[in-house]
Amino acid sequence: MSDKWTLLLITLLGRQPYRFNELHRAVEGISQRMLTRTLRMLESDGLVEREVFPTSPPSVEYRLTPLGASLLEPLSALANWAVDHHAEIAAARQHP
Repeated sequence: MSDKWTLLLITLLGRQPYRFNELHRAVEGISQRMLTRTLRMLESDGLVEREVFPTSPPSVEYRLTPLGASLLEPLSALANWAVDHHAEIAAARQHP
């Protein structure tokens, strides 16, 4: 959960499974290398599962595991908090 890409990918994958190129198009500014690294990290943490389909060329789909899906509610609470306190945060940034 240490970077912006991780939270964004978990949120997107919480909506539906994605293929790699769909994710790459959906996440503006992420490089293919960073997307690959982040997905591998999420997979090794047990938050995302990767399914390879025997097509030519092979296609890969990513989806949240039940453990990954369990993060959606706390992430939603955090996002709601940020929205609720946006004005206070913006004011604090104006006066360091």
